[in-house]
Amino acid sequence: MTSGTPAPHREFDIVVYGATGFVGRLTADYLARSGGGARIALAGRTQDKLMAVRDSLGSAARDWPILTADASVQSSLDAMAARTQVVITTVGPYTRYGLPLVAACAAAGTDYADLTGEAMFVRKSIDDFHKQAIDTGARIVHACGFDSIPSDMSVFELYRRAAQDGTGSLMDTNFVLRGFSGGVSGGTVASMIEVFDASSSDPEIREVLDDPYTLTPDRAAEPELGAQPDLPWRRGSDIAPELAGTWTTGFAMALYNTRIVRRSNALQDYAYGRRFRYAENLSVGSSRLAPLVSAVASGANNAAVALGSRYFGLLPKRLVERVVPAPGTGPSEEARDRGYYRAETYTTTTGGARYMASISQQGDPGYKATSVMLGECGLALALDRGALSDLRGVLTPAAAMGDALLARFPSAGIQLESIRLD
Repeated sequence: MTSGTPAPHREFDIVVYGATGFVGRLTADYLARSGGGARIALAGRTQDKLMAVRDSLGSAARDWPILTADASVQSSLDAMAARTQVVITTVGPYTRYGLPLVAACAAAGTDYADLTGEAMFVRKSIDDFHKQAIDTGARIVHACGFDSIPSDMSVFELYRRAAQDGTGSLMDTNFVLRGFSGGVSGGTVASMIEVFDASSSDPEIREVLDDPYTLTPDRAAEPELGAQPDLPWRRGSDIAPELAGTWTTGFAMALYNTRIVRRSNALQDYAYGRRFRYAENLSVGSSRLAPLVSAVASGANNAAVALGSRYFGLLPKRLVERVVPAPGTGPSEEARDRGYYRAETYTTTTGGARYMASISQQGDPGYKATSVMLGECGLALALDRGALSDLRGVLTPAAAMGDALLARFPSAGIQLESIRLD
C-alpha cells in the first residue's frame, strides 16, 4: 500500500469534528490507539468538553490540538477545513447540520468523511457541491459507517475478484445480513426521523426517495432493469443455492445502502456492469416459523416505510422524542464489545461464474464497529493518498478509496474475503 503525504500547508492530517458526541468519542479513541502517527486534532463547539475528551484518551492524544467550530457559524467551519487534510464528522442529523461543513470542505479542497444515512442530504450535497469539489480536488465521502461500508465494500470486493478472474461483470447481486447483535444508535434514529419528516411533508421528496437511483450522477444514463424493491420477501434459495431452507426479509437500511452501491457503480463508469441489480436482505433463519416471520416482517417494514414517508409529520414531536434513543447516547462498553455483524453477498457474473463475499466484524455495528470504519476511512484519506482513486467530488467509500480500504481492513479487525462458488 502506497502512502502519500499531506499537502505541506495543512497543519493536520485529520480533524475529528463532533468529538464530544458518543460515536465521536469512540472514533477519537480508536484513532488514539490506531492512528499510526497521524497529526490529529479534535473539534466541536465547547473547548472544555473537548479537553475532557482528549484527557480521557491517554498519552497518545495528550498533545492533540483543540479547535472550536460550530455548525451555525460558517466562518468557523471554513477556518477548520482550511487547516486540515481531512475532516471526519459525526455531527448529525446531517440534513440539519451537515451541508455547511460540506461547503467548507468543498471550497477548501479538503477531504471529508461522515456517517450519514440520509439520502436527501447526500442528494443535496451532490447537487450543490459535486462540481465545486471536483474543481478544488476535494473528496466528499458519505456513508463511512455501518451504513454503508459493509454493503459498498462487499460489492467492490466481488467486482475486483470477478475482474481478476476474467469472468465478466456483475449481474444479480444480493447482500444478506446473516447475523448481528447490537442496538441502533441515537444518531441513526435521528437520521431516519429526518428522512421521514422531510418525505411526509413533500411529495416530490417522496418520489425522489422511491427511485432506486436516488443518488445517481445521471438518471438518464441508468439502465432500466425492471422493479428493484427495497424490502423484498424471499426464500433463501431464490438468492443462492447455499441459502436453501432459509428465509429472508428486507433489510431496513436497504433504502439507503442500495443507492450508495448503485452510485459507486455509476461513479466508476459502470465497472460493476450495466446489468448490475442489487438488493439487501435480512436472514430470519430456517425454523418452521421462518416463512411466517419473513412475511410478517416484510409486510411490517413496507407498511412502516409507506406510512412513515406520508404521515410521520403528523406525530407529536414530544412523543417521538420520548420513545426513541437520543443522539449522543449509547450502550455500555461491555455491550459494545459483545456486538457483532456478519453478512454474505452473492453474485452471478455475465460469464456465468458465481461468487460470495463474506464480511464480519466484532463490535456493536452502530457504535464500536462504526467508529472503527469511520476512523479507517479518515486514515485512508489522509495517509494512503497514493492508493486512492483519481475521482474527486461527492463520492462513496468504494469509489473514493476501495483498494486502500481493502488493504486496511485486516489490521482493523474487519474480515472481508471472497470465494468462487462455481
